[in-house]
Amino acid sequence: MAIGRLRHMCEYIILENFRIDKYRYDESNGLWYELKGDCYFPCLTLPESENKPIGLWGQREYRKIVSTQLLTSGRLNSYLAEIDQQAQERMEVLADQMKQAQEITEQLKAENAMERVGKMNNIRACAREIVNTEIIYA
Repeated sequence: MAIGRLRHMCEYIILENFRIDKYRYDESNGLWYELKGDCYFPCLTLPESENKPIGLWGQREYRKIVSTQLLTSGRLNSYLAEIDQQAQERMEVLADQMKQAQEITEQLKAENAMERVGKMNNIRACAREIVNTEIIYA
């Protein structure tokens, strides 16, 4: 029983002299780390000038390695906003081209609205697949 008390007393003495910092700086990568629980996590924030809204297409873009590299360098938000803009522009161009090819006009809208809605839904679905293939999952 005396050995058990001694062991706990030694552990207490070791822990008493051991100091854990809330924040640490790593000179090898230039990052600050914050202690949360038992682990240190990097203190990462986006620069205010880079805070751009990310739409549907930017949210679909996901490449783990590229995203991690961009996140740690602070460029992820601008990259996703750029992908979103490219995809949106491509979607609009494709939809316009397909409307012209299938001769969908305002006259069709006036004559048979439901047929036009069905054709437009088909065009948007086709354009979405093309954008996914060419930009998002390329």
